Amino acid sequence: MTDSADSPSFRLAYVPGVTPAKWVRIWEERLPGIPLTLLQVTPAEAADALRDGSADAAFVRLPVDRTVFSAIPLYTETTVVVVPKDHVITAAEEITLDDLADEVVLHPLDDVIGWTEPPGEPAFERPATTADAVELVAANIGVLVVPQSLARLHHRRDLTYRTVVDAPQSSIALSWPEEATTERVEDFIGIVRGRTVNSTRGRQTPAEQREGDGGGRGRTAGAKGGGTKSGAAGRSGGAKAGGTRSGGTRTGGAKTGGTRSGGTKGGGARRGTGGGKPRRRS
Repeated sequence: MTDSADSPSFRLAYVPGVTPAKWVRIWEERLPGIPLTLLQVTPAEAADALRDGSADAAFVRLPVDRTVFSAIPLYTETTVVVVPKDHVITAAEEITLDDLADEVVLHPLDDVIGWTEPPGEPAFERPATTADAVELVAANIGVLVVPQSLARLHHRRDLTYRTVVDAPQSSIALSWPEEATTERVEDFIGIVRGRTVNSTRGRQTPAEQREGDGGGRGRTAGAKGGGTKSGAAGRSGGAKAGGTRSGGTRTGGAKTGGTRSGGTKGGGARRGTGGGKPRRRS
């Protein structure tokens, strides 16, 4: 792990559709002496910002180059189709890709769905950006399939959207250069993962691991003089000088070799009778 002491702040990049405000707020509460600088980038620019050091970490859309970057997947977005409010598609709450077969589906150059083959009919020209594609939808040129966060980001009063249940989805992750996992990156990872302020970033010391392994274990035989207690059936071994008690019967050794069973008293059970004269018959 490298140190980031030479960096005046923590620089966080994020792609459109991601709202980092809640994590930024926690950072400011926990690390008020280290400013957090936000940098909005396009999905194509995110990797370059991490490579050239413009950002220490970034919220990106998967996939990323795992030979260079570490990544923690955070969530997967619902895919929707953006249409005019009076479009026939709005009659249903959810649709499938087959429902778009006869539609002109716009495919912007900054598309993040990663289609193998986009649905519907292609437009004459691909829009440069998602924002441009939204304007074309408003002009009734076609429809647009995007992650739900982008539909919300480019919201217009004359447009709405519906879920496409079988469309590919886009996932958001926190990513950073694997060779630049700084202390401040570790701090931000802890915030994103919901660790408390007193957490040690999830790393356990050997003593903590041993304590965790032993937690919840019950006491076994031998805790006191090798004795074992099982239910209400009785006590055995070492309760008193080798005596055994089972149910309502106490046997050998409870009192100097005496035996007591039910209501009968046998040899040696009464003190001072051992070897005495037999009782006289009447």
